[in-house]
Amino acid sequence: MYRRLAPAISLHQAAEGSPTLGGLMARARDSAERLKAVEGLIPPAMRGAVQAGPAEGDVWCLLVKGSAAAAKLRQLAPMLVTRLRNRGWDVATIRIKVHTGR
Repeated sequence: MYRRLAPAISLHQAAEGSPTLGGLMARARDSAERLKAVEGLIPPAMRGAVQAGPAEGDVWCLLVKGSAAAAKLRQLAPMLVTRLRNRGWDVATIRIKVHTGR
């Protein structure tokens, strides 16, 4: 007796078909687009130390490797907020979190 298997679908198709996973993917995409929008304001030597974090309401989080990079980003935060607002995002605050990589 043979069982008929459902046609294979990609992980992306499966995630888009699920409301929960689709929403999570949309949030991750939005956060990555925000980082791309402000990337030019971040010094080139620091860009590899910065990752996009979650956005909740008008607060966006950046994950940073190292406290020195976090201090510099805190100085740049007003410019980052202005850039994001000019590009259509409703951002009032950027939280900077030092990411230990665990």
